[in-house]
Amino acid sequence: MQEIVNTMLEDFDRDPVEALNRRPTKFDADGQPVGTETVFSPWDLRAGRDISGRDQSRKALSMLDHGVLIRLGDILPGRAPCAEADRADLLVDRLEHRTLAAMQAADLSAARLDESPWSDDYWALYLGVLGKRYADQNFPGADDWQENYDYIQRHPARDIVARADAGAIDLLSPAEKYDILVGDTAMGLTQRMWAEGKYYHDHNGEVEPWMGICHGWAPASYCLPRPQRAVDVLAADGRTRLRFYPSDIKALGTLLWANADTVSRFVGGRCNDKKPAVDASGRLVSERCFDTNPGTFHLSVVNQIGVCRRSAVIDATFDYEVWNQPIHGYRYALFNPQTRRYVPDLAAATVSRTAYTRDHFAAHRGSAAVAVAGVMMQLSYVVETNPSHALTDSPAQDKLRTARYLYDLELDANGQIIGGEWYTNKHPDFLWTPPPNTRARTPADALLSGSWAAGTPVPEGWRRPAWRASDSASPSPLAAIVEALIERSRG
Repeated sequence: MQEIVNTMLEDFDRDPVEALNRRPTKFDADGQPVGTETVFSPWDLRAGRDISGRDQSRKALSMLDHGVLIRLGDILPGRAPCAEADRADLLVDRLEHRTLAAMQAADLSAARLDESPWSDDYWALYLGVLGKRYADQNFPGADDWQENYDYIQRHPARDIVARADAGAIDLLSPAEKYDILVGDTAMGLTQRMWAEGKYYHDHNGEVEPWMGICHGWAPASYCLPRPQRAVDVLAADGRTRLRFYPSDIKALGTLLWANADTVSRFVGGRCNDKKPAVDASGRLVSERCFDTNPGTFHLSVVNQIGVCRRSAVIDATFDYEVWNQPIHGYRYALFNPQTRRYVPDLAAATVSRTAYTRDHFAAHRGSAAVAVAGVMMQLSYVVETNPSHALTDSPAQDKLRTARYLYDLELDANGQIIGGEWYTNKHPDFLWTPPPNTRARTPADALLSGSWAAGTPVPEGWRRPAWRASDSASPSPLAAIVEALIERSRG
């Protein structure tokens, strides 16, 4: 860590403006640098479609989250001192430590969750969302929504089931398997999945590749237990046998969390500027692009992951990378802002305001700050993977990325973290999480009667509510079925 911190600081000293505008390097689980991961083409980036795409994604989060405690559109941007709506206590389950000294005493300079949130696909709309036959080698997987949809129309699931072709049934999409499971001859959930893309195709002539439901996967990945094994169940017709692989069950959980009425907590800002304004120092002057304050970020990550031992969702950078990533762990080291060198302890990392003569961000400091301490954090988070017919799933199948963020923290007279400054403009945008023990439910779940015993078809008292949930304004599988499949996969 010492060498990494010093190298980053040397780069900042050499050219602060260039360092502030540099894209942070991401690393894989082996510590190897990875290239840019984005669903946007070079043309999309030049046209600014990444910005509009991210804005629509954030609006979708707010619109779908009807019970939201803090809406993204209502969040005020951060400045050097933490703004009123950019406070860590608005996000974390329990804000136990407010000072670096307390964090050091509790040995919280590094922490990781006992098990990572599980990876899943973002289930793109142009591929049919959960209607994608991901295991079917003949499924086009084309950039054109129409080509993918036409393939499904030529090979409808009802015909495949009527032929009792077990091999072909096994290759059906998660939505098709679900419709067959609940006896929905209209294939309601599948139809609604393809209708999502059809709307954009008919209105815009295309379905943009960034459109998907990662906002459902991210919270589902740690609010729902990991599906561990494939589950064999009997369809509603009493004859057809269906195998739900862990990827199928994850898909249903992701859609449930994408469309269910749940409550979440948010901190951070919204930056829609393609080229945000900066001052002569290279620092962002667009308040809405300053986003999550470093103080809020540090307090949130350490308390949520290190103390509460539960994940939260982070938008890893404000730019165009794939967003909504659940956090797995962190590790931070300290540096002295005046000398801009790694130091091993907090006392050596803390510089009084009067002694801080090399402050690159002096004009933006909060009036209550009496000292500044430097931090480099390595943040590990889970990213998407392609679905598969693997019979089992474990953390070994998850895909992790690590980003390094350099910043300083402003401390008040009591040593409490009250703000800070980023040493890179491409920093975390916002963080959010459902409160502990939140369950995603559909309104139709309240209509269930009877129970679903293992080895039997889904009971009649579950089927009609399932059809109703599939055909609702926010189409979704029943939470009861998703939870039952997860429980059996872990049984």
